[in-house]
Amino acid sequence: MHVHDLLQLDALDLALLWGEDPLLTQEVSGVTATDLEDPARFLQPGELVLSGLVWWAPGDDREKVDRFVAALADAGAAALLAGEETHGKIPDVLVESCRAHRIALLAVPAHTTFRAITEAVYLRRWGDLSRRPAGHYALPENVRTELAGLLAGDAAPDALLDRAFAHLGGPACYLLTVAGRVIAHTPDAPELTARQARRDLAAGVGSTLRIEGDPGPYDAWFLHLRGADDAPPRVLHEIAEVIAQYRHHDAARGTAARRATDSLLALIAAGAAEGAALDAALHACGLPATGPFHVVVAASDGAEPGQAVRALAEALRQSPGGPFAAGLLPGGEAAAVVVAGGEDGRPSLGEVWPALHACRPQAPLHAGVSGPAAAGDLNPALDQARYALAAARSATPEGAEVTSVDELTTLGALLSGVPSDVRAAFSSRVLGPLARGGSASHRMLLETLEVFLAQHGSWARTAEILHLHVNTVHYRVQRIETLTGRDLSRLDHKLDLHAALLCR
Repeated sequence: MHVHDLLQLDALDLALLWGEDPLLTQEVSGVTATDLEDPARFLQPGELVLSGLVWWAPGDDREKVDRFVAALADAGAAALLAGEETHGKIPDVLVESCRAHRIALLAVPAHTTFRAITEAVYLRRWGDLSRRPAGHYALPENVRTELAGLLAGDAAPDALLDRAFAHLGGPACYLLTVAGRVIAHTPDAPELTARQARRDLAAGVGSTLRIEGDPGPYDAWFLHLRGADDAPPRVLHEIAEVIAQYRHHDAARGTAARRATDSLLALIAAGAAEGAALDAALHACGLPATGPFHVVVAASDGAEPGQAVRALAEALRQSPGGPFAAGLLPGGEAAAVVVAGGEDGRPSLGEVWPALHACRPQAPLHAGVSGPAAAGDLNPALDQARYALAAARSATPEGAEVTSVDELTTLGALLSGVPSDVRAAFSSRVLGPLARGGSASHRMLLETLEVFLAQHGSWARTAEILHLHVNTVHYRVQRIETLTGRDLSRLDHKLDLHAALLCR
């Protein structure tokens, strides 16, 4: 298949923005979808690169665009297929950069999915085995025939890897997720932990080919051999195409499961999670009727909600917790219902969450986990998870954080889940003039209040820390009480002021 063949497929509706004939006649070896600013380490020669341009924003300098396009040119990419959905059109600066680096550029309209392009490429390259000459392939004909039969019979990826590599002596090969989870491996491959797999992928150990599914940073698979020379590159590409075909078939089979999960989440969000309808919805998702369960809500800021679902599902697959169903709530939030399991019953997402965030570091990635709940209490559990999600966002606004409602054991942690505008209004109302800190005297009084409360109302320790006479502390506290209308000899008023300070 060549680049110009894509332009002949009416169903894809692609538009050529720039590309000379020699570039359009390049043979396509595969497909990679990426929104990394520097995707160099994941690219292979001859690949089509699909990008939603999430890595670019209006106002970015030309150098940023050039770095991205130069990485494609250095890797020998066949063409860049850029999606129009994110920005409404392909930016002129990208067209100019592709022309300068001699990378063919095709525009992908919003109504064409990256999956449709990937399927078109792989079906064209792999789906017509019987009509193409055997000399075109590096895999032996009998191996290709057996692999085609295994695919038709819905064989598991372990069986596909075993047969694909058997004629090479069965080298250690793994099928990995972007977070290092081992999906499948050849029979004699030694154990590979997720942490070690992530290190291997990051360091470029051995030979690795990326296998895309839905476009996005959290759902890529990798065909990984720890030995760099364990298989010829052309053979690896053909095996990767087999795995890509398996993945597309598996994704199609998962459509019904995703619909069932979305229906369950709609019941929970509506507060109708009880009775026969709930039992049926749980059963359709492969979950027990009784629980206990946890509800998890996730958000990947700056990305469409489906990306957060994929990140959450990948994290839960690595969690030692029980079975789960992940999907979208009616409002578009990513959420999952998880059967309680593990040592404390909670899903353990902490270790894998930073690894997923590293796949798209410019997008904050947060999650909130509810406490354990019976099936009939899933709606309140959803409220808990949303509150914990708000606390996670407050704790690490620009990074990655998972917060469980069970971890909200201090006043500060509890208040972190309150919306920021509510916290600001409360703080301003309680502290009064001190909240604005417009004068040096108000800032001085605010400092005195913080120290006084931190020292549990001790006049002597407050005076010592601030290097003041005790009488001065008494005077300042009286001024604070006058300005705020609170009495610092009362516990409830102290708590009010302490909470107001935490809400600043």
